[in-house]
Amino acid sequence: MPGVDIEITAELVRDLVRDQHPDLADRPVRLGARGWSNQLWRLGDDLAVRLPWAPGDADVLLHKEHTWVPELAPDLPLPVPVPQRWGEPSARFPRPWLITTWLPGAPADQAPVTRAADAAVSLAAFLTALHRPVPDGAPVSPDRNGPLADHTDRFMAGLAAAASRGLIPDVDAATAVWHDAATAPVWPGPDVWIHADLHPANVLTTEGRLSGVVDFGALGAGDPACDLAAAWILLPDGVNDAFHAAYRPAPDPATLRRARGWALGRAVACLLISDDDGPGGRPSWGPPARISLQRLTAAAG
Repeated sequence: MPGVDIEITAELVRDLVRDQHPDLADRPVRLGARGWSNQLWRLGDDLAVRLPWAPGDADVLLHKEHTWVPELAPDLPLPVPVPQRWGEPSARFPRPWLITTWLPGAPADQAPVTRAADAAVSLAAFLTALHRPVPDGAPVSPDRNGPLADHTDRFMAGLAAAASRGLIPDVDAATAVWHDAATAPVWPGPDVWIHADLHPANVLTTEGRLSGVVDFGALGAGDPACDLAAAWILLPDGVNDAFHAAYRPAPDPATLRRARGWALGRAVACLLISDDDGPGGRPSWGPPARISLQRLTAAAG
């Protein structure tokens, strides 16, 4: 849950940039977005300053993005925010920060995809390009990696919490989807790059089309099924088959079973976050998560 230990203002951002990157100091600064782990402040028209405001590992995730995203971005067919400069912790702000490129568009939880066929092909092309074998030393996000069965206890705890709030219409159907996914054959490898956090708030749209992918904090080595799960929460009904047909290599039945499990876990997590009435709550995450849950449980069995 986000928690501010220092007030982030336009004046602070201007001072940080002036101290460490004075060649950019004359650019106007204005708030772009307050995300889950970071605040994004626009720096002129084409750059943004990304500052962590959540406790936990946000600093480590920024460093990971700074290290790896510039290497991956040139081969990706959708725009992504590319780190340009690194900001060191200082007396003004005791945490690291980034200057990245700014992407236009609206988050898909606020402006959902409407051009379904176009989005299916775009998402498939993006994931085909991203899902290449990782090099030695690639990062791993433990909660997005390994056999799905290893995540059963965490998923069931989340499902129980969501059910206790009345957010899960059919707990038995959801449990059946998870069981089917968790008992599917595991990914035989090799591990590939995965975004690992593809939900509507991390995808941008423009005029109903996918126009960008943001927040690579969970980037790491893993099973492509973790990302293929995105079809159930990002794409409108009726185009999953087109998405799977456009993705290469074509996903086998076991991969699709695992993808449904990852999708279910993401839907439950988003439902819980949408229902949080504290500062970490994101009500706009609820509608796409409910649609995703309905689609997944309708297909159970």
